[in-house]
Parts: sequence; structure tokens; C-alpha cells
Amino acid sequence: MRVLLVGGGGREHALAWKLRQSPHCHALYAAPGNAGIAQIAECVPINPKAIPELVQFARQHAIDLVVVGPESPLIAGLADALQEAGIPCFGPTRAAAQLEGSKAFAKQVMAQVNAPTAPFAVFEDADAARAYLRERFATQPCVVKADGEALGKGVFVCDTLGDALDAVEFLMEHEGLGAAGKHIVIEDRLQGRELSLLCLTDGERALPMPPVRDYKRALDGNRGPNTGGMGCYTPLPDATPALIETALQTIVSPVIQAMAQRGTPYRGVLYAGLMVQDEQPYTLEFNCRFGDPETQALMPLLQDDLLTLAYRAATGALEDGSLVFEARAAVCVVLASGGYPGEYRAGLPIEGLDAAAQTPNTLIFHAGTRAENGRILTSGGRVLNIVGLGDTLETARQNAYRAVEQIHFEGMHYRRDIGESVL
Repeated sequence: MRVLLVGGGGREHALAWKLRQSPHCHALYAAPGNAGIAQIAECVPINPKAIPELVQFARQHAIDLVVVGPESPLIAGLADALQEAGIPCFGPTRAAAQLEGSKAFAKQVMAQVNAPTAPFAVFEDADAARAYLRERFATQPCVVKADGEALGKGVFVCDTLGDALDAVEFLMEHEGLGAAGKHIVIEDRLQGRELSLLCLTDGERALPMPPVRDYKRALDGNRGPNTGGMGCYTPLPDATPALIETALQTIVSPVIQAMAQRGTPYRGVLYAGLMVQDEQPYTLEFNCRFGDPETQALMPLLQDDLLTLAYRAATGALEDGSLVFEARAAVCVVLASGGYPGEYRAGLPIEGLDAAAQTPNTLIFHAGTRAENGRILTSGGRVLNIVGLGDTLETARQNAYRAVEQIHFEGMHYRRDIGESVL
């Protein structure tokens, strides 16, 4: 099979690494890829949002399957355009991707199937939103969310009424996130422990992966601003098989069935961000793609052929059963540029990659990197993902940080507490 992978982050490097292992993978292209992906695939300089160019490339190169990493091309309709061209796409259509593209739509689907989630209300008028907040959340915390795609920056967890009113003003009056904040969702704040549950689906069946816990805040102790993710670990000792089965039966499967009944079957990865409160899973949000950095921890443990699974999901032909994962632990530590998630410098040389690669039971997945004159330079906010593997979380964690210590670039920062709370 000839495969085109869309994206250029750490998630895509992990996917490329796994796809390349398939005996069915005869050619692998990445658009645009990065310095790590370039070592195992042919990178082509096409922006992931350039849908006509991606379709044209897929046609010209007789691509058998397109695997999409980031959400933006899916929300913009890449799968639809490929479908029209007769090219299978691992990723949902524009209508199905609204589960991530519109927070209000996702909540409405959840309400339709009675999937456990926080009570909510949707607003398109700032005055009405403020009146609702003063009436319902004068003395209790809430969450204010931009309805549209906001690249992880559209969720405001508000401890006070003042915080919530500020969020409404920022989104709806100052248009701080543009069109994404024209409509907002206000919901009760759930308390508990979070986990990410990713499932492969062909529009009917849902095959779950081991749950993962990620770290969104930039600094140790869950301090600092939110980021795209600073690390993660799996498995989760506090996520029992019974809990995951409950999430599948009350959230994931009903939502997949509802999407099919709407005439917009959901194919690809459905990522449910869950909060466990009183041992009951509640849905915080859906994402329409693999998580980043969750994918970097999951792919090294997956024993099935990812290419075969992706093709079957894309063509509505997954087989009943379960995915096979190695019974080991994985800890992923993200190395970020100084200043991330704010402004940062790029083009800085990265030292120690060869030494780190020699660390036993570790993998290095590139994110914001580029090659120039034989050197690897930084080119993004999140630069590298260091994954440690082991028979226990403690061993996996030790292996990850042992490799981290070998790497250096100016301003490099990372969290030192990934997986620590479990030990």
C-alpha cells in the first residue's frame, strides 16, 4: 500500500514509525513531516490545510490510504474531498468531525444519547451569557468554552464569577479567539481525575486503546498556562476495566451510533476526554483524531498492524475483537522551546540526540524540528517527545528521563513530574 500521512508533529512521527513497520507499507509520504519523519518517509512540502494540493498529490502518486494527524484538515473537509476522489481516508468527514469542531454540537449529541456529561447551556449573546452566570454560578466554579476550533486555547476553567465574566468578555466582545468564540458553552465544573480514552472506529464498532493520562499545564505541579500537552503515561492503575467498559457503553458506543443514524458515520479515531467523578466517567470533550502526546506513548505498545487497522476503519471493515497492546508501561516527556506556550525562538541547534538514542528502552519522536546542513534545529514550541518503556511505570519513567538528560538546546524546558504522582 502507498500511504500519505498528513501532519508534522510528534504524533505524526509516532504514526509514521508504526505505519512503516507494516509489511503492507510499500511507500510512505508525509505532508509536511519533520526532521525525524524524514528519516523514515518521503516528506513533501504541502500544508496540512491545503486540501486541493493534498488530493492532487494523492491522485498523482496513486495513494491507497491517507492518514490524517491534526484536526484542522478534518474539520475543514479533507476526508470529504478524498472521498469524492475515491481515496480512503483514516479520519472523519467534516460533518462527523464537528464532534471536535463544535463544542455545542458535541454536547447536543451527548444529550441526545444521555451520555454522562456536565450540565450545560449554549449562548450566542454576551448579555444572556452574563445573566446566566450571575444566576447560576455566583458562588460556584464553572467552565466557559469557545464553541469553535481554538487549538486547545478555548477552554476557561473559572474558579470565580469574575473569572467567568472575564472569559465571556474575552471571547464574545473582544473576539479574542475570532469566530471560534462567537458562540460559547457554559457548563458545570466537574471534579475528579482526568483520562484520555482513544478508540478506533469504522462507524459501527469501537476498539479501545489503553487509557492515558496527559499533562496540559506547562510547569511542574500542574502550574502555569495550558499547552498542547507536556507529557503523558499509560497504563493507569486507577482506570479499571469496569470503568472503561462503562465509558464505552454509556459514552463512546452511543455517540458513534448517533452519528451513524444522522447519516454522518464517524470513521477514524474518536478521542474521549473523560473526568471520573465518584467512579462514574463523564465526557469533558471529544477530539476527532489521535491525541498528542498520547499517541507517542501508545504506538510503541501496539502490537497490531496499524496500517491494516487504519485501512479497515477507513473503509468500514473493522473486525470484532480487541486491539493487542504489550503489557508494559510507557512515559512520554515533551521537550519544549523556552517561552512555550507563548513566544519562543526557533532555529536553535539540538545537541545529544545520538547519545539519547542509545539509551535502552527509549524512543525519540520529533515534533518541531527541521534539518539544515546536517544538523537538527528547533522549529516549533514542542520540539521532541522522549518515550521511556518498562515493565513498570517507575522503570519507564526512569528510562525516559535518563534519555532526556542527554539532550540540550538553548532554552529547553520540560516537566520533571510526568508519571510521578502514580509512584
